[in-house]
Amino acid sequence: MQLYSQQGVGCAHEPTRREKGFTLVELLVVIAVIVILAGLLLPALGSAKVKAKAISCLNNERQLALASQVYADEANDRFPYNLGVAEIRQTVAQNSFINWSSTIMDWEVQNPGTSASSDNTNVALLTKGGIGGYTGRTPGVYRCPSDNVLSDLQAQAGWDRRVRSISMNAMVGDAGLFSLGGANTNNPDYKQFFKVSQVPKPSQIFVFIEEHPDSINDGYFLNKPDSLAWFDLPASYHNGGVNLTFTDGHAEQHHWKYASTKKPARPTAAHPLPFAMPGAERGDFQWLMDHTTIDVYTANKDPSPTFNQW
Repeated sequence: MQLYSQQGVGCAHEPTRREKGFTLVELLVVIAVIVILAGLLLPALGSAKVKAKAISCLNNERQLALASQVYADEANDRFPYNLGVAEIRQTVAQNSFINWSSTIMDWEVQNPGTSASSDNTNVALLTKGGIGGYTGRTPGVYRCPSDNVLSDLQAQAGWDRRVRSISMNAMVGDAGLFSLGGANTNNPDYKQFFKVSQVPKPSQIFVFIEEHPDSINDGYFLNKPDSLAWFDLPASYHNGGVNLTFTDGHAEQHHWKYASTKKPARPTAAHPLPFAMPGAERGDFQWLMDHTTIDVYTANKDPSPTFNQW
């Protein structure tokens, strides 16, 4: 009888199978693909975030424009008061909050010469009086979400933002002593619009504008059409653009063309004010002046009313 040996199951002669998994080369390829995709997606996500903030800011200004319109409806067609620093301080000291906003922005952590908490963070003062009641006393509408600019002093104090990014056209509203005689002493040859009905083209004269964080102070946004200098500088948070609202209530974004208009959003960037612009870069300034006021000789012949002061 011939005997045959049987090879058992799992005998050492059976070839082993390679463990499943990534090789180093495959892993490196996967990582490279992820890096490439991230490089493509992150700029798009960043751009989307910037656009979202711009839209939110535009909506905030629409709310201010609506509040201003309702205010005018209840104030015999008059725009809100639009005062300078001295008169804002005076009225607040008298416990009168007539200005469209009673906060004064600066780079300090305490109001100068007082023990009062800083206007920069005072949301109660921001929404008190003026048009505050017509905004539902919502402090967020006075600020652009892209504006987180602070001085070193304010950052060291633990702040994360100031409360206001927006100012009001100096040629719109009762400017107190500046417009007591019916014209604005800062721009006597140009029309001061006390009433909504005095604006000949409501879709072309702006009411609210984002102001550069280094320029913003009293909320009285002043420039002089006959000048070649910025007295107050507009902001350029939105890819070199600014949001504005107009007398008819519509809001829009305008993009600046020139570097002299688009100063970095940081302390001291716009100083000293006023500062002259290069002659070849006057286009941005001219566009804004064309939407600020009109020459008195082409304005409505009805004299501007002078209102009783507080």
